[in-house]
Parts: sequence; structure tokens; C-alpha cells
Amino acid sequence: MAKKAEKKVLITHEDDKTDEKAALLQQILKTKPQASPNDPVERKLRLLYEIQVIDSEIDNIRTLRGELPNEVRTLEDDIVRFETRISNIQVELKKAEGIISQRKQDIENSKALIKKYEEQQKNVRNNREFESLSKEIEFQGLEIELSEKKIREAENTITEKKISEDEAKKSLEERHKDLVAKKQELEKIVVNTEKDEHVLENKSKEYKQAIEPRLLNAYERLRKNARNGLAVVEVKRDACGGCFNKIPPQRQVDIKMGKRLIPCEYCGRILVNWSE
Repeated sequence: MAKKAEKKVLITHEDDKTDEKAALLQQILKTKPQASPNDPVERKLRLLYEIQVIDSEIDNIRTLRGELPNEVRTLEDDIVRFETRISNIQVELKKAEGIISQRKQDIENSKALIKKYEEQQKNVRNNREFESLSKEIEFQGLEIELSEKKIREAENTITEKKISEDEAKKSLEERHKDLVAKKQELEKIVVNTEKDEHVLENKSKEYKQAIEPRLLNAYERLRKNARNGLAVVEVKRDACGGCFNKIPPQRQVDIKMGKRLIPCEYCGRILVNWSE
């Protein structure tokens, strides 16, 4: 029971943090950054943290769109792939149909030659001519058998390719339906978030203009290297809010004082602590 109660308390604590950040973001959007080169370090840290809150919200909006653009591109690639496969199958079908047509014509030609040679056998003058014509008749018979075999093979190919074509067409139709749905979903999210993202981007630029370039460059560099885009993090439960490694008590005291910029000794993120 004690463990369950503790877990509930921790969850509530995280929810409170989320609410605090949401309230801070609303406050940031309503105010303008006040900064000067002579600002104390604590104020500079506060500005950096507020920039981080804005940028994190922009990240959240882009994450909301997240995989949808990639899914749309994947579906578009799949559609091209299936259209190409169907086109190739249709080429192979025409080729097989051409083989059947040609081989049927070859059979007719062989039959005509056999009939011709049989007529000639009736008028031969010696056995050598008769045997020569018999060989020609036998050869044309073999040609007929070969053509019939090729026709059967082509017919089997047509049967297999038509099954593949039907499957590809079915998959293509499904991809088209999925693409329409994903595009509609993406457009809806873009419409709902585009305005907010634009407002936040402008506010981020406004705040970044108020911070000295040296600190801003350090912030941007940390954000670029951090997988979750967090460059400035709070101390949470005696640990870094970015990498979750424990922070020594004395270092926590220094962080709370806000007299100097203190990075996490494990991940390099800038640490802040606004708790009383």
C-alpha cells in the first residue's frame, strides 16, 4: 500500500509541474522579456528557462504532427511502388499474351507445312525423298509440341501475374484510402496548431533577442545535442531533469542561489531550481 501511495504522490507531482509550465507559458505569452547586459545571473537563467519553455512547446506541437508527414511520405512512396509493380505486371502480361499469339500462329504454320509435306509424299520418286519429307513432318510435329508447351507456360504465367496484379491493385486502393485519411488528419492538425506555432516562434525570437549571444549560443548548442531538445532543466527530486542523475546537496544549494550558471556534470545541461 505504501508503494502505491508513493507512486500516486509522484504522479501528482509531475502533473503539478506540467500545470506550472502551462501557467508559465501563458504568462510568458502576455509579457515582454526585460533584460540588460547588467542583469544578475539569476535573471539570465530565468530568461533562458523561459526560452526553453517556449521552445519545448514548439517541439510538442511539431511532435503532435510528428510522424504524420513521414507516414504520408511513406504512403506516397508505397503508391508509386505499387503503381510501378502493376505497370511491370501489365508489361509481362502483354508479353505472355504475345507469346501465346505467336505460338498459335507457329502451330498453324507447322500444320500447313505438315499438310504440304504429306501431299508431296504422294508424288515422291524414291525412298530418300519420302524419308526426307517424313523427317520434315516429324520436325514440324515437334515444333507444334514445343509451341503448345510454351503456350501452357505463358497461360500459367498469365494466371499468376493476374493474381499478383489483383493483389497489387487491392494494396494500392488501400494505400490511397490511408493516404486520404492521413492527409486529412495532418491538415486538421496543421490548421489547429499552425497559428499557435507561429505565435510561439515569434515569442521565442523576441526572448532570444533579449539574451546575450554567448549564453544563447551555449543554449542552442545544448539543444542541438540533446535528444529531447532540453538545454535548461529543473532539478527534480534531487536529480537532473534531463539525464536524471543525482546531484550532490551542496551543488543543489549553489543552483538554488542562482549566482552562476551551473551545468549538469553528466549531460552538460544548464540546471535551475525555482522551488522554495
